[in-house]
Amino acid sequence: MATSVANKTKLKILFVVSEMEPFAKVGGLAEVIGTLSRRLSGLDCDVRVVLPYYKEVKKNLRNLKLKVKKLDKRVAISIDWLVEEGELYEVKYKDVTVYLLENDEYFGRDQIYATPKGEFEDNDLRFGFLSLGALEAAKALNFKPDIIHCHDWQTAFIPICLKWRKHLKDDEFFRNSKIVFTIHNISYQGQFEKNIMDKFGIPGFLFTSQGLELYGKVNLLKGGILYSDLVTTVSPTFAEEIKKTEYGYGLDAVLKWVSRKSNNLTGILNGIDYDEWNPETDKLIYKNFSSKETELKATNTLKIKGDLGLNESEEYPLLCFVSKLTEQKGLDLLLESLPQIFDLGYEVVIIGSGEARFEQMLRKANRRFKKNLSITIKPSEDLERKIYAGANMLVMPSRFEPCGLSQIIALRYGTIPVVRGTGGLLDTVKDYNDDKKNGNGFIFHEFSKVSLLDALLRAISVYEDKKAWSKLITKAMKEDFSWRKSGKTYKEIYQKLLA
Repeated sequence: MATSVANKTKLKILFVVSEMEPFAKVGGLAEVIGTLSRRLSGLDCDVRVVLPYYKEVKKNLRNLKLKVKKLDKRVAISIDWLVEEGELYEVKYKDVTVYLLENDEYFGRDQIYATPKGEFEDNDLRFGFLSLGALEAAKALNFKPDIIHCHDWQTAFIPICLKWRKHLKDDEFFRNSKIVFTIHNISYQGQFEKNIMDKFGIPGFLFTSQGLELYGKVNLLKGGILYSDLVTTVSPTFAEEIKKTEYGYGLDAVLKWVSRKSNNLTGILNGIDYDEWNPETDKLIYKNFSSKETELKATNTLKIKGDLGLNESEEYPLLCFVSKLTEQKGLDLLLESLPQIFDLGYEVVIIGSGEARFEQMLRKANRRFKKNLSITIKPSEDLERKIYAGANMLVMPSRFEPCGLSQIIALRYGTIPVVRGTGGLLDTVKDYNDDKKNGNGFIFHEFSKVSLLDALLRAISVYEDKKAWSKLITKAMKEDFSWRKSGKTYKEIYQKLLA
């Protein structure tokens, strides 16, 4: 009966998120939410998104010239025996309804999660307010979701509180709602002192190794995993990796436990919007090109090298690193290898922003290697796109990579990825040396300078064969990692869950 109803009526899906493009972006999560919500809407789902009304959102809405409607609805939540209130606003963006939850004390800051010095100390209150506020918003708007789709630890209070918080756990409004919880990055877990359980009305008996406790603290990501109906992550390989000690960040045993039943932990590969990322129509790059006219890519290479002050000769391929500056991304390995990379004949461009210590490392490298290296901290989207279009190769020496979007964008623009074999990188990149017919990049497996340099040597050897390189670019640009397939997969798992 449930299956027939799900097939005949629109699925009602509530996304609760801490970032979403084009409103607020820190990393790949924002791109995923922005594109997946639209894709599901196109698959005849009624998708509503609840997002904090950050200072950044207000700025971006002005730039986008989107009309925002203030709703005659307020949400009130009890946190630590005090009533916290928020206003609700609504904006429509490409067939998706987005509800903006305003509370300037929590969200009226210049940054979303942290300053360069570290995370905000009250992130438990901020994102607890988002989670509980989203549930109150759904009730106030009478939007009874079939699926509540939560993303990362910032929304883990939803499955925890719907299961255990007094009054909320017996709320008839959500009795038939199923919770899907997606892990985008397992290294961020939301770890707080035990007293947050009192603040949010969570029973103290859950502070055990079988419940919310991990290494003496409340671990919200663990709670999201334990108390949701289905756990997903953003690539099939990463779904298997995180059940191992090496990649599980202390949660491998928990993930093994929830995956003991078939399909309770599943990996669905992220994608990108192939209309948004399209070298044939991209207005921000120097020269448009396609897989049928890859020679036009060279114009982009020449122009970006000139703008960055690098050697414009084709003899020196341009290697780019486009990423958040965090430990995960392996920037330290890249910087350590720079002298040998230059010896191989590469010019290098690194752009990104993030942790203060990595920004400092980049400034130091820039002073040392002015001739062959270009560094931009806090780059614009304009520059990012020009680099994707103009670079010959992209390097991703990640320690781990749940999915990765940079390599997918690079493939779209004919920029050949050189990646470490982990997570979603293994689901999207096939090594050219292993399979010349289907290969679209170069893979190294050991997190070491020797292994990275070996992959770059193999890549530049193929680059010097212009005919082989041209075929490789064409192959890369013909790959399809759009949301078409993955969007359908999400809808299918929703329907199975409801059945």
